[in-house]
Amino acid sequence: MIRQIGAILLASATPVVADIAFLGMPIDCVIGETCVIEDYPDIDPSDEAADYLCGLKTQDGQNGTGFALLSLEQMRDGVSVVAAADGLVSAVRNNEPDRPFAPGTTLEGRDCGNAVRLEHANGYQSVYCHLKQGSVRVTSGQTVTAGQPLGQVGLSGRTEHPHLHLTITQGEAVIDPFAPDQANACDSPDKDLWLETPDYTDAGLFGAGVSNRVPNMEDVQSGAASHSKLSPLEPMVLYGFAFHGDKDDTLSLVLRGPEGEVFAHTAFLNQDERQFFRAFGRRPPETGWPRGAYQGTVQMIRNGSILAVRHANIIIE
Repeated sequence: MIRQIGAILLASATPVVADIAFLGMPIDCVIGETCVIEDYPDIDPSDEAADYLCGLKTQDGQNGTGFALLSLEQMRDGVSVVAAADGLVSAVRNNEPDRPFAPGTTLEGRDCGNAVRLEHANGYQSVYCHLKQGSVRVTSGQTVTAGQPLGQVGLSGRTEHPHLHLTITQGEAVIDPFAPDQANACDSPDKDLWLETPDYTDAGLFGAGVSNRVPNMEDVQSGAASHSKLSPLEPMVLYGFAFHGDKDDTLSLVLRGPEGEVFAHTAFLNQDERQFFRAFGRRPPETGWPRGAYQGTVQMIRNGSILAVRHANIIIE
């Protein structure tokens, strides 16, 4: 998610207040089991990117925290987005379609998709993006309490996978809830805005993609390996590009299509690796792949806990 997520993020000016923890979990899931934190706010003002501990779990311009579901099935079943704190609903959007964002699509300021913005009594605002179409359960002017359902995780706006993008602001300033004053970013912050701070790990996935062959590292790093479309007679190879892997970590690679699961494979790390990728694929059947949409899912797993998940979408035509 880029800095500009649309008009719903804009908030009225409010006085600066003390950084006192007040945020609860904004989503009804268990981190490491049914969801992951995939991205943190970018604290680097340059063209580079760094999370609040100067790690790699962010993107340039990332202005919020991304809580990603593990699958589309979870989204379809319904995962609640809840108010992270007591507040007043100041803006909602509820009619954007759920569909993976396609490059070149014009969103006209609706990057946030379906969303809710809350005003909090302490001068902060919270914005909840990418909600499921028609799921928003609150209206502007309504008072809500911490933990109250606002809607459900969806696939609206500028996103290719189901996740909640939570942005915290104070007036027009975007605030990192993990290091609100930035004074000791890249160290262990002595305070944050969470009532119970989610655990952090420096390991994760840069991304995932589908290719027609096992790619080389250069093409994985540049993104050239990833295809958006393939013909029915080309092989399909799913890969995951990861960082800070430990010995015995695993990467789960699963590809599903119009007729169900195409393959599922688990790759093991035999040693610590700073940056690496793993790939697995299949040749097409004699009649070719069924035409339609396919989705690859890559999970990075350590000691039974899911550290990261990325998805890759491809069309067979």
